[in-house]
Amino acid sequence: MRRGAIFMDRDGTISEEVGYVNHLSRWRLLPRSLEAIRLVNQAGLLTIVATNQSGVARGYFSQDLVEAVHGKLRNLAEESGARLDAIYYCPHHPSEGAAPWRSACDCRKPKPGMILRAAREHAIDLPASFVIGDSVVDIEAGAAAGVPGVLVLTGYGRGLVEHQKDRFRTPPVHTAEDLLEAVRWILNRRAA
Repeated sequence: MRRGAIFMDRDGTISEEVGYVNHLSRWRLLPRSLEAIRLVNQAGLLTIVATNQSGVARGYFSQDLVEAVHGKLRNLAEESGARLDAIYYCPHHPSEGAAPWRSACDCRKPKPGMILRAAREHAIDLPASFVIGDSVVDIEAGAAAGVPGVLVLTGYGRGLVEHQKDRFRTPPVHTAEDLLEAVRWILNRRAA
């Protein structure tokens, strides 16, 4: 049986946007993120993180650090009674780094590869799903997969709304203050 999912960006959406997280101590959860994830769990939707991590290709940090950050995120979620069903990340960059990381892959947002892979691996009903993120690439990746996007004003979101609205080829279906407000809006819409 196929289920809907909430695809969430990591940096700027679940956690603070600090540029490249090149040390575990630089990664910090945004307030209310775990509450948002718990609400998604309680609604019976899958929680999927999809994040670009081109710092691997650029040589700024290793895949081990990415995995450590994701381990910390999972642990914090579990300690708070929340669950992440899957975390996908793209370590590639199309023009920086060396093989195998220098690649024009299909997983780097705005391409929909991570979303489509998650849909295959977790039997996700994409039309019953949403993407939440703080950037154009998050919303465009969702649109490319047929999934509506909600923009959050955390991370890069506020600057996009105030100064670069014209960058959206596909506008978000809603703009929310943060992940929790985005999740509440989605759940209210699904209940209507």
